[in-house]
Amino acid sequence: MISEIAINGESLTFEQVLAVAYGRPGEPRVELDERAKANVNRAAAAVDELLERGEVAYGITTGFGAFKDKIIGREQVEELQRNIVLSHAVGVGDAFDVPTVRAIMLIRANTLARGFSGIRLETLELILECLNRGVHPVIPEKGSLGASGDLAPLAHFACVLIGEGRAEFRGEVMSAAEALNQAGLSPVSLKAKEGLALTNGTTVMTAVGVLETAKAIRLADLADVAGCLSLEALHGTVSAFDERIHALRPHPRQIDTARSLRKHLEGSEFVRGFDPANVQDAYTLRCIPQVHGACRDAVAYAEWLLKIELNSVTDNPLIFVSEPPEGGTQNIEVISGGNFHGEPLALAFDYLTIALAELGNISERRVMRLTDESSNAHVLPAFLTENGGLNSGFMIVQYTAAALCTENKVLAHPASVDTIPSSANVEDHVSMGATAALKMRQVAENLANILSIELFCAAQGVDLRKVQIGEEKRLGDGTQEIYEGIRRRVPFIRKDEYMKGHMDEVLSVVREFVSRRND
Repeated sequence: MISEIAINGESLTFEQVLAVAYGRPGEPRVELDERAKANVNRAAAAVDELLERGEVAYGITTGFGAFKDKIIGREQVEELQRNIVLSHAVGVGDAFDVPTVRAIMLIRANTLARGFSGIRLETLELILECLNRGVHPVIPEKGSLGASGDLAPLAHFACVLIGEGRAEFRGEVMSAAEALNQAGLSPVSLKAKEGLALTNGTTVMTAVGVLETAKAIRLADLADVAGCLSLEALHGTVSAFDERIHALRPHPRQIDTARSLRKHLEGSEFVRGFDPANVQDAYTLRCIPQVHGACRDAVAYAEWLLKIELNSVTDNPLIFVSEPPEGGTQNIEVISGGNFHGEPLALAFDYLTIALAELGNISERRVMRLTDESSNAHVLPAFLTENGGLNSGFMIVQYTAAALCTENKVLAHPASVDTIPSSANVEDHVSMGATAALKMRQVAENLANILSIELFCAAQGVDLRKVQIGEEKRLGDGTQEIYEGIRRRVPFIRKDEYMKGHMDEVLSVVREFVSRRND
């Protein structure tokens, strides 16, 4: 278990983000390492020196966006930074949940700790104290175009640091000023560059991306288990998972999936051996390695990209300070660029969203096969009920899975191919990365429900098979545990009854499975 994290802008990991996001305030505690403190102080001192010199630097002595050519007097630079925070806090919609907010706070602090943003140590340490003491800004989900980063949501985050806006503290939402006071903290007055440093970057989409990618890894694992339990209920064969087949098409994650399926089904007495009258299964069973493996490619790509993004500096402009020659003065450069642009993330999230939708599509088709007597060659009764007609059984359960798949197909339309000009056409191409992240989150939630429906149906099918082949027959090594977990909460359905309660119980089994990565 992680007890303490020292951030430096270069070594933050998925596991640390998950530990902080889902942990309690101060568990683990987050601090700056000593090297990061020196780097932060050096950049903040460079900002002060630029002001002393009277140099023009974007966002320090100029306005923002379309106002980049408006020179701001030195006596107004602090007002400028406060104004950017207040004017940009215009998000709408539901507020992000606390785990997402905690991930945002940690990732933003890590970005600033790299020492290229010009923020003061005092301000950065306040972010960490808010995180450690549980002062969580109320951040609306919507309002970011994904360039210049996540401006609107990050402005809501920054508002709390100056005692404005709203925050959650110990389960209660209150004014930011009151939350800081109750936590024994005081707001800061922003100095030059700080407002821009706090609001400019890809932090929000990165936070959502890390949390959802971690879930996606587990959902893909669960999809394998669900597919195997369905195969057992349908008296399927494991022959299509033979490693020799997959060695001839050596996509790594296809091979990994086939190996996983063989492991889950090891020892199963519900699968069939060679049957000359039934030599192969339908695609939804036979092609699980090819489909699930391809979906895992998208998960792996998102994970690879986000590990880079976690330790990237994504605000603008960036401050570069070179060591002075002996007896000389240090060289300070303020360079404007576009690291705030969320295009890498937007593309990865759209790719992952499509993959999650596909995992749902193939799962729903297995549900159809479980419930359609003609499709499963009468291995199972129609709609998984012993007295069909009087009982509708699992007929409408499949409808819900189908409805969620249809919603996912709509949400799988890529956000990254869209753009809309902003800031008087100065910011004329944007990523829509935050939109891609939010769509991905909804598709992942729908997938969790679809997989829970498949497991619900498959467990019913297994019990119906037991009537045919004997109660003593055993499931595979990997499917027995999930089957038992379902049966501890949900009984075999002998006649029509209120199904929603049972579906909720199976969904809770799914959530426990997915959350194990976060322990």
